Amino acid sequence: MLDEPIQALLALVKGKYKAAILIFLSTGPHRFSDVRRELGHISERILTKQLRELAAAGLVSRRIYPEVPPRVEYSLTAYGATLCPLLKKMWAWGQKHLTRPAPTTAEED
Repeated sequence: MLDEPIQALLALVKGKYKAAILIFLSTGPHRFSDVRRELGHISERILTKQLRELAAAGLVSRRIYPEVPPRVEYSLTAYGATLCPLLKKMWAWGQKHLTRPAPTTAEED
């Protein structure tokens, strides 16, 4: 079916912050606090949940360093990196859409 590939993509990035997390991690490995700071108003619980879901999907890896206190870094997997060019294009389109003037009723038809 025509919509199956699109549904597969959306299933991976479904979630308010997942695309933003992936784009941020495309700049390199980051600690949990860095990701939270970048996203601004996300709660620790939601960020943890979304990072776990991204890791379960094979898009993000979690590395724990044997230190006290433990240091944890998140990074994209090779599989996750293949998704980032598409997400960045979607982000750029969204930026343009945000600044686009509202259409008049004649333009909507």
